[in-house]
Parts: sequence; C-alpha cells; structure tokens
Amino acid sequence: MGVELEILDDPARACAAMLVGVAAGSGQIVLTGGSTPRAAYGEFVDAVRSVGVDVSGSTLWFSDERCVPPEDDRSNYGMVKASLLDPLAHAGGSLPSVHRMRGELGPHAAADEYERELRAAGPPRFDLVLLGIGGDGHLASMFPDQGSLSERSRLVLGVEQAGLEPYVPRVTLTFPALVNARQIVFLATGDSKAEPVAAAFGPDAKPDPFLPASLLPPLASEVKVLVDPAAGALVRSAASGA
Repeated sequence: MGVELEILDDPARACAAMLVGVAAGSGQIVLTGGSTPRAAYGEFVDAVRSVGVDVSGSTLWFSDERCVPPEDDRSNYGMVKASLLDPLAHAGGSLPSVHRMRGELGPHAAADEYERELRAAGPPRFDLVLLGIGGDGHLASMFPDQGSLSERSRLVLGVEQAGLEPYVPRVTLTFPALVNARQIVFLATGDSKAEPVAAAFGPDAKPDPFLPASLLPPLASEVKVLVDPAAGALVRSAASGA
C-alpha cells in the first residue's frame, strides 16, 4: 500500500492523460461523477481527437450512480455521456464499451443488476479507478459511518439515504470492487477539499469510518491523489512543518 500525492496546476489534464493511456491500451476504467472529473473528461476527448487514439477496445464502468433517469441532470452517466461519449461520437471517434448503472430501477434492483454484470465479466480487474472525495470525505456513494463501509462480500450496494446533496438514493461499488484495480486515482480541486484531502491522504492520515476515503489506502495496492494547490494546501503545510 502506498499513497502518492501530487499538487498540480491542472490535475484534470494530468488525469486525462492517464485515462487516454489506459483507454488506448484497451483497459478497464471506472469513472466517477463531479465537476472536476467532468473537466478531465473534456480534456480526454480533446487528447483523443488531437492524436487520433482508438479507444474502442476499452471498457467504461461507473463507481456510483444516483437513482434518477439517465437524462436527469443529476445522473453521473448523463454527465459522462454529455462530456465524453457524445463529443467523441460527434467527432467520428471510436467509442469504448459502456456499462452504466441503471439507477432508475431503484437502489437495490440497480445494485443487483450491476453486481451480475460485474461478476459475468470476471469480475474484471480494473486498470484505473477514478474517484473524487467529498467535503465530508465520502468516496463513490459510500458516506461516513454507513454500513456500506464494512461490506466485504458484495461488489455493489444500493444506498437508500445519501449523506450529501443531492439527497436521492444511490448505487455504489464497494471496497472489494474498488480495490480490484491496478491503480486508483483520486482527483480533487478547490479549498473545500483541503481538509478531507489532508485527513485522508496526508502524513498523519489514519483509517476512520467517519472519513470513508481514508479507509481505502490500506486496502489498495496503489493510490495516486491529484490535487490543485488549493486542495493540497494543508498537505503542503504539514509537509513543510508550517
């Protein structure tokens, strides 16, 4: 287990370069929602267009989903479709295979269906899992002190009550699914993420069920954290002894 934290001026672009490399190699990728990942998906499309990379051999999965229809503004799949899949298609580019979580089925039915899809596929060993970290330290749709954090059998769970807006039921991958990865990448920007980033990944970080992201590094083989200067401010201060 190891955590590598990089403070970058443009972490979304660095993340996009990693995604392109994995997609070009026909890799298995887990995507997540959020404004910073959305920026990375835009950078991904630009890079694929500029160099003409064939990503049709890659496969996209999702870390979590809100239980809304895919056309709903709150849908993670809808965001990925608008920011990544549609722009690739409009440019005439090759498209990866996509396994979306059908959140509109409801949390438990959608979780059962996605569990079956994953297990039918192997389950796959993911090449790259992309995650964000919430202001409360949540990852995917696993929130502080919820039962999902202790799940070690199922790969996917329905979450009836979200711990943060939007307050709609969710579907989430669990730790056994997330850590079945060659590399896990957290992407975070903005000063609202400084405290959870430092608490989960800083030099004094300890596993804490009230900070779900902190529970993942001890379970994973490799974790990379890409942050901008605002999100990395407290880590930088701790490292300098300030």
